[in-house]
Amino acid sequence: MSIVSFLRRRLKKKKPSFFISNNESLKRMDINLSQSKIIGIDTEFDWRTTYFPKLSIVQLSTRNNLFLIDCLKVNPKIILKKYIENKNILKIFHSARSDSTVLSKCLDCSTKNAFDIQVAEKFLENGEVKAYGKIVKNYFGINLKQAETNSNWLKRPLTQDQINYAFEDVDYLIDIYYFQKKKLIKNDLLNQVLKASRKEADLGNESLKKLRIKKNQNKLSNRNINIFKWREEVAEAQDVPPTYIFHDKYLKKLSKITHNDNSPKKQIMTIIGDTQLTEEFISKFL
Repeated sequence: MSIVSFLRRRLKKKKPSFFISNNESLKRMDINLSQSKIIGIDTEFDWRTTYFPKLSIVQLSTRNNLFLIDCLKVNPKIILKKYIENKNILKIFHSARSDSTVLSKCLDCSTKNAFDIQVAEKFLENGEVKAYGKIVKNYFGINLKQAETNSNWLKRPLTQDQINYAFEDVDYLIDIYYFQKKKLIKNDLLNQVLKASRKEADLGNESLKKLRIKKNQNKLSNRNINIFKWREEVAEAQDVPPTYIFHDKYLKKLSKITHNDNSPKKQIMTIIGDTQLTEEFISKFL
């Protein structure tokens, strides 16, 4: 399909959109998805005050339909897991690591067989990382409204603007994939993009603690890493961001405190600000 024919089809008929908020509509969606070998996926969530993300909605697209699952009203885990973890079904994402992280931590779904249109566009455009709206604009000349990107996704009821935004975020994924696939095959890049997409999804499937340690281990000493791990464990147990325990900038300072310092407990307390955690830190590291 050419871009011109795509736009003509879109002008004539939009995909049917379904709002999934109960088990009955979830079952109907399951029947529809069972007939698809390719699915577009996006998520909306809040991740500002917790260790784990708080999932609000999951959006799905097939060649013919769009689905928005309200995860505050219905739990889609059992149904989504069999599609997200199915290696024979291709999942299309924009920024696969982000969405696979949320799906992994919130629904215990480990993403398999992913294609990331952001990664693909990066290969096709000499390394430039593009937002979803820009990719849609480049392919179809359509300007998406992005005002709801940072809206409160945990508030109910969702506004019509939020719903429209959420549907648009998956509406073009599969079409973009097919256009990109042609270009990638022509330039002998498809296998590289599939490999890179799989790597992004696999990173999202890993534990948050493991990911964060891996990201920082090359610039930290063994003692720093042990303190870093402890902070992750405390934050995970309390379900708060690690910076709520102490900020990264204090990590090396904490690692240099010893019993021989003047008032080591006071120094630690000044940084951590919690008596119980200060005592725990002292028992583990001093």
